[in-house]
Amino acid sequence: MSTMPLIPPPPPPTRPPARQWAQRLLLPAGAPADNLAAHTARHGGLPSSPAATIIDQVDAGGLVGRGGAGFPTGRKMRTVAAGSGRAVVVGNGCEGEPGSGKDELLLLQSPHLVLDGLALAARAVGADQVHLVLHAGSPAAPVIAKAIADRARARLDTVRIQQHAVPARYVASEESALVQFLNGGPAKPMFTPPRPYERGVARRPTLLNNVETLANIALVARHGPAWFRSVGDPDEPGTQLLTVTGPGAPRRVIEVETGASVESVLAATGTRYDDCQAVLVGGYFGTWLSAPAAHRLPLTHDSLRAAGGALGAGIVIGLPHGVCGLAETARVAGYLAAHNAGQCGPCLNGLPSIATALQRLAYGPWDERMTPPLARWLTVVPGRGACRHPDGAIRLISSALQVFAKDVDAHRAGFRCRGVGASTFLPVPHPATATGPWR
Repeated sequence: MSTMPLIPPPPPPTRPPARQWAQRLLLPAGAPADNLAAHTARHGGLPSSPAATIIDQVDAGGLVGRGGAGFPTGRKMRTVAAGSGRAVVVGNGCEGEPGSGKDELLLLQSPHLVLDGLALAARAVGADQVHLVLHAGSPAAPVIAKAIADRARARLDTVRIQQHAVPARYVASEESALVQFLNGGPAKPMFTPPRPYERGVARRPTLLNNVETLANIALVARHGPAWFRSVGDPDEPGTQLLTVTGPGAPRRVIEVETGASVESVLAATGTRYDDCQAVLVGGYFGTWLSAPAAHRLPLTHDSLRAAGGALGAGIVIGLPHGVCGLAETARVAGYLAAHNAGQCGPCLNGLPSIATALQRLAYGPWDERMTPPLARWLTVVPGRGACRHPDGAIRLISSALQVFAKDVDAHRAGFRCRGVGASTFLPVPHPATATGPWR
C-alpha cells in the first residue's frame, strides 16, 4: 500500500527587518547610566551660547514641538522672549496618555539632556523661574530629583529648576491646566486666550514645552542647525520618540527619524503591516486610519493632517484582525468622558452622552432613534470647551465610525460583542472612572 509523501509545513511568515535610525535622544545599548559625569562625557558641557543665538539655532534647525501640535519651537521662544515682563519656563513631562511611555523613558535615560534644555530655554527667553512638572507617582521623579541636586552641587544652572508633581489625571497635563496648577489653583484647563506664552505662570510670558522638545533644544544648541537637519523630514527635521505596539508585539519606545513610515515603525517592533486591520496614530486624541491608508504614510504633522489625522502624543498602535475596533473605541470613549475636568458643557454633557451611545452600539441594546442625536453631538461638541479634550475625543470617535464602518453596520443589524471587557487590546486604566483630587 503506497503512502503519500510527507509535505513539510510552509515556513512561518517572515517579519520585515527592523530599520536602523539615528539615535540622538536615547542612550545607545551598553552606554553607562546617565549621571552628570557620563552625560558630560557623552555630550560635552552646557553650551555658553548667548540668548539670541540659541533662539536663532532652534529656528534655523526647524525644530517643532514634540508634545502634540507640532508648533515651531523657535517661533514660540521668540514670542516669549519679546513678551512684557520676565519670562517663566515650564517643562511638561506628565504624559497623560495611557498608551504612551516615551517621555518617561527619556527622563529615566537622559535626565540631564532634558534639564540642559530647560536651562538653555531659560537663558534664551530671559526666565528667572524654571519648573519641571511630572505626574504624581512618576517613576522618573526620583531620577530627576537626583539630577537636579547633582547640578546644584556642580553650580551648573544659573536658575534653580523646581520639580512639581501634578495629579495623575488625563487633562491635568494640558498646558493651561499646568499654568493654573503652578499658580496655586486646581490642575484644570482654563479658557484661552490668553495663551501661556502671552500670560501664564504669575501672569508672565511662559514658555511651556514637552520634555522631548527640551532635549532637542539642548542638542541643537550643542551641534548646530545643520547637524540637526541632517536626518529626518526636511520640513520637520530630527528624530522623534514613538510608543509603538501591534499584534503579538509588546509596547516599545523607539527613536526614529521624522518622516518614517507607519509600516517601518511597526516593523521595528516585529509587527507586520498585513497583521493589522487598522492603525491608531496619535493616541486617544489621535485618529484611526485603515491599514491600506496608513502603511506608507510618513509620520509627520503635515502628512497626518492631510490624511485627517494627528501625530499627537507620538503613539502608533496596530490593531489586530479579529478585534472589534468599535468596541475598543467605546471603551476609550468611556475613559475620556470620565476623565474630563467637569467644568464645561461639552465635557459634562456631550462626551458622556456620546460614550453611552457608543457603548450601546457596541454592546447593545441599540435603538436606531439614537443615530440622529449621535451624529448631531459629533458635530456640535468640538470647539466649545475650555480645552481640546472634547475635540480630541471627537476626532478619535469620528474616525472609528468611518474606519470601522462595517463593524458599525453589523452592530446596528444586531451583532453584539461578548460583553464589556471582552475586547481589551487598547490600554485603558482600571477603574476607568476618574478619582482623586485636582491638586
